[in-house]
Amino acid sequence: MKILYFAWVRERIGMPEEEIALPAEVSTPADLLAFLSKRGPEYESAFERPEIIRVAVDQTHVDHDMPIGDAREIALFPPMTGG
Repeated sequence: MKILYFAWVRERIGMPEEEIALPAEVSTPADLLAFLSKRGPEYESAFERPEIIRVAVDQTHVDHDMPIGDAREIALFPPMTGG
């Protein structure tokens, strides 16, 4: 699955995107964030507050408890502020 990272999430991880084979137990965005946070210190830093991370599955915003299903891409980004 393609995972896209935006803004300071991308900066902390050090890459804009990656392809990851997700384990079967990752079925929701909450599961994905927990899985990613265990991939190393840069991921742990990016996802230390998973509740604020916004998620889009195949370009549609979803809640953290929604099923990922057979999505092709998931985008992860922090909340945005206006100016």
